[in-house]
Amino acid sequence: MKLSYLSETLIGSEIVKLGGEIREKIRQGERIYNFTVGDFDPSIFPIPKELEDAIVDAYRKHFTNYPAAEGNLDLREAVISFTKQEEGLDYGVNEVLIASGGRPLIYAVFRAVCDAGDKVIYAVPSWNNNHYTHFVSGQHVVVEASAENNFMPTAADIKPHLKEATLISLCSPQNPTGTTFKKAELEAICDLVIEENNRRDEGEKKLYVMYDQMYWHLTYGNIRHCNPVSLRPEMRNYTIFIDAISKVFAATGVRVGWSMGPAAVIAKMKSILTHVGAWAPMAEQKAVAYYLNQHRDNIKKYLNHFKSEIEERLRRIYDGLIQLKSEGLAVDAIAPEAAIYLTINFDLVGKSTEEGKLLADQGAVTAYILNEAKLAVVPFYAFGASRSSTWYRLSIGTCKKEEINEMLNKLKEALKKLR
Repeated sequence: MKLSYLSETLIGSEIVKLGGEIREKIRQGERIYNFTVGDFDPSIFPIPKELEDAIVDAYRKHFTNYPAAEGNLDLREAVISFTKQEEGLDYGVNEVLIASGGRPLIYAVFRAVCDAGDKVIYAVPSWNNNHYTHFVSGQHVVVEASAENNFMPTAADIKPHLKEATLISLCSPQNPTGTTFKKAELEAICDLVIEENNRRDEGEKKLYVMYDQMYWHLTYGNIRHCNPVSLRPEMRNYTIFIDAISKVFAATGVRVGWSMGPAAVIAKMKSILTHVGAWAPMAEQKAVAYYLNQHRDNIKKYLNHFKSEIEERLRRIYDGLIQLKSEGLAVDAIAPEAAIYLTINFDLVGKSTEEGKLLADQGAVTAYILNEAKLAVVPFYAFGASRSSTWYRLSIGTCKKEEINEMLNKLKEALKKLR
């Protein structure tokens, strides 16, 4: 059956493929430490009780009709107030767009800004930029970030590609790496964007930055989130933010997200989503507006507990992996900075199993770690990195603390078997 060029050329998801294998193993009764999903187990990380009650109450009050296409006014005002108080950004109601989580907003940014053939700059590993660029038939300008820079793109990486580029897609804290932009590096990128836009003629399309900060509340230790507009106010004209309740309140299934940016861009994104219909449900919008406005002390209390639980898991696993490294095993990790992810390394290609089977490539390594250590993590090549990349994403959204030591012991046993 012949279908559209887009559907015929979409790249299959490595994460979905791996997820299918894991589900089958669990169905057959295997014990798997499943650290693949960028989601939360609600029994471990529930949404705030006040938000849950507000959602139930909104449905009981029959808020079940269509919301406003741009998002209900009360929610946009609540987002503006919350963002101004928490991050110091000050936007108007015509500069905010509500949708059912971050994904439709990201799609709308790409559609509103990019034409077929336009250059889209993004780093790998990163989440789904390759697919969104494909959706708009954009020209992929791929920067492969390095471990030396915690897998965050640098100004030096981006600079050679700016001429005639239309969009730079940035994410901090980053999915899949759990790392962040440092202030000086993000400032340098902003300065390049401002310089490039000043160079362009008045009628020429500008260079925009999509800044996905979905995890920005979830930073640890001395890590501080930074954003383009706070660092360089002139970037307000060129920055479109992506944000949501999905990660900060463990509310991935509640589906309320927002974008902030130049009014003209937001208006076009609204028009696109009007035809797609990717609105956040009316009841959830009412509940989130109420929660953001009425419960600042409760929000702080929730985040303090939520962050401490995430950080404890990340640091315990990181410390355990570094201990294995100190024992001479071929594993490594980058110290956790943010989000719910840990960047880990299995440099095992060329080693052989006890049965004499050679781990000939990274796919074989991934399979060995899953089958022998019962550890399911996502390889960076699933996020656009080279197929030979030895790095992986470990997500703690479903991690029980009592599982950590047994998982590390199982991994140690599997690594020690290799020759």
